[in-house]
Amino acid sequence: MSPKTTKEKVLCYIVRDGKLLVFRHTDYSYEEVGIQVPAGSIRQGETPEDAALREAGEETGLKNFTIVRKLGETEYDISPYRFELQHRHVFHLDLADPTPERWKSQEDHDGEQEPTHFECFWIPIEAAHILQSGQGALLGRLFD
Repeated sequence: MSPKTTKEKVLCYIVRDGKLLVFRHTDYSYEEVGIQVPAGSIRQGETPEDAALREAGEETGLKNFTIVRKLGETEYDISPYRFELQHRHVFHLDLADPTPERWKSQEDHDGEQEPTHFECFWIPIEAAHILQSGQGALLGRLFD
């Protein structure tokens, strides 16, 4: 087995009126990919804050995000899906724009691969324990 690499990641909790913005991949089943919050890799030379704002925009198709605060950092071992440790910087974000209850979005990956299709929607924050792969680990800090 190959050694695990550590990847620097961001995770975004976008909260409004007691609800959390989540999405699912519409090209895959719930069983394969679950429910997620906007998240992704920190690019070379990018701050975690900039990465959080970029990923939130890329995955939701929305723009007017602001960072409320950094909630902390956490580690997650995503093996055996990929043999990597994720060092996650977790942010609470606010969204100025109004949104529908549900909408379709896609991430274009800078044209380097086929677009990924998403359905974004709001869930009650009390239901956010359903998030996949440990993404809900720091939700409690929203209430500190």
